[in-house]
Amino acid sequence: MFKERSFKKISSWLVAIFMMLNIFMPMNTSAANNKEDSNVKTINIVTLNDYHGIVKESGKDVGISKFIESVNEFKKENPNTIVLGAGDLFQGTALSNLNYGAPINEMVKELGVIASAVGNHEFDWGVDRIAKWAEEGGYEWLASNIYDKKTGEPVAWAKPYKVVEVDGVNIGLIGLATPETAYKTKPSNIEGIEFRDPIKSAKEWTEKLKSGDIEEGKVDIVIALTHLGSIQDKNTKEITGEAAELAKANLGIDAIISGHTHMTVAGEVNKTPIVQAYKNGRAFGNLQIKYNLDDKKVSIKPEVIDLASQVKELKESEEGKKIVEKYEKASASKLNEVVGHTKKDLTHKRFEGPSLLGEWVCEVMAKTTKSQIAITNGGGLRRPIDKGDITVGILYELMPFDNTLVTMEVKGSDLKKLIENGIGNDKIGWVAISGLKVKYDLKQPFGDRIYDIKLSDGKKIDMNKYYTLVTNDFMAEGGDNFDFTNAKNKIDTNLPIRDALIKELKDVNTISVDRKNYLESGIKPQAKPQPKPQPKPEIKPSPKKVIYTVKSGDTLYRIGKKYKIDYKTIVKDNGIKNPNLIFIGQKIIINLN
Repeated sequence: MFKERSFKKISSWLVAIFMMLNIFMPMNTSAANNKEDSNVKTINIVTLNDYHGIVKESGKDVGISKFIESVNEFKKENPNTIVLGAGDLFQGTALSNLNYGAPINEMVKELGVIASAVGNHEFDWGVDRIAKWAEEGGYEWLASNIYDKKTGEPVAWAKPYKVVEVDGVNIGLIGLATPETAYKTKPSNIEGIEFRDPIKSAKEWTEKLKSGDIEEGKVDIVIALTHLGSIQDKNTKEITGEAAELAKANLGIDAIISGHTHMTVAGEVNKTPIVQAYKNGRAFGNLQIKYNLDDKKVSIKPEVIDLASQVKELKESEEGKKIVEKYEKASASKLNEVVGHTKKDLTHKRFEGPSLLGEWVCEVMAKTTKSQIAITNGGGLRRPIDKGDITVGILYELMPFDNTLVTMEVKGSDLKKLIENGIGNDKIGWVAISGLKVKYDLKQPFGDRIYDIKLSDGKKIDMNKYYTLVTNDFMAEGGDNFDFTNAKNKIDTNLPIRDALIKELKDVNTISVDRKNYLESGIKPQAKPQPKPQPKPEIKPSPKKVIYTVKSGDTLYRIGKKYKIDYKTIVKDNGIKNPNLIFIGQKIIINLN
């Protein structure tokens, strides 16, 4: 009896112990996992770029109220989230432009943006406006490569970097602007400002942040907050552009936030994540960061959260609705005014070729100033105009830059060069002209593609004669690398092109225009072979070398032409990887034989 009772007693104890193990082992395992999880911090960095002043919902543009709600919902689901801007936020629509970006700045404040890169369009209303936005919006501009020419120091209205602590992790943000700003905005807007090599600036500040050579001490993660462009191939997923070149420099940057090129980008270059969230608030970007406090390992996943495809289902923010209503009410009577009508769609796709819209705009420019020729950049026309009523609001969206008409006299040879710069230019798009008949062959080398140029009445352009011309003030000052330095009698009328279009529409009421084909593609006739000259004794010249310093508006082609050498020789002699990317102040060796 004793043995049996003893066995039962022991068995009862074993069952009890087993049950206790079953109960407590999962808790111990969970506790271990919780400890492990607590050492891995998850942080999200939400990004917005190239928002371009979108206030109201329209088509694929979700507008302020839905954009705010979408980002804030993401923040609620992901507590350790910060929001950053990547430039070109304010300028681009009538409601924003008429109020100098104020509605967008209110949106930025509502989103809780803590810092932003500086885009080229941030300069459209002057530097003072940039500083005011930051003060009123409660964030900081970051730009490590924008310098004051007088002091030789970074500009006072932006910081090179910012350190932000999120859940015990110190994140260093380095601001970088695109050097293209030097010719993508009016020179007068950036007077006294220098845009330095972003890679060199990034190297300097990455080293300081990672070594602790800053007031805040050593950081755990370095993010480049930039307005550098990037493009991702839809098939291969390969990423190219300025942001990709930064990643290839292998500086120790953990991730790059991109902008400028209005593309959807989410991938890696050289194991460095890059993100860009399309344009106009149709998406927002996110860098999901996992950081291990023990071994300091970091992994970052770039992603783009699409909003455009679900615009109708998105919820609205009450605060966002108030912002929209406030500025709609203030600007309604002006923007809704119908100033004319068009019987046809005025089409425009600046990277695809000459457009009907571009021709009409140039015709109005020439008519207004009584000039023989008009020329404007395709990038200055920001939307097509659909058949039907044309309102003031539509014209603000078409021409949001407040550009003015500038008249001058231009020599025939320079006129040819100007148009050559705007034909099939994949960086700036196609130029628009009127008053000329130009034939070109894109299969010919740059600088030699125009083979016939006449006035609209059929008279051949005399390369030594001067012609009256009108353009916009952006181009007149060298924007998009259009060179008007040799022009005579240059006069800024101070008349906004938008106002000239409004007057024309009010005068004629209804327009019905057809393509004039001022720019016409063709095949350049082959030159007749010249008789071969008798060979002369070869005289080998002594080699000469010139050190050239790159100036504003320079291109390798233009430098080569100045010294009468092929720009490809300059590329080879200097080991230049990207012929389209040179910087002001860069030293270039010119070998003259």
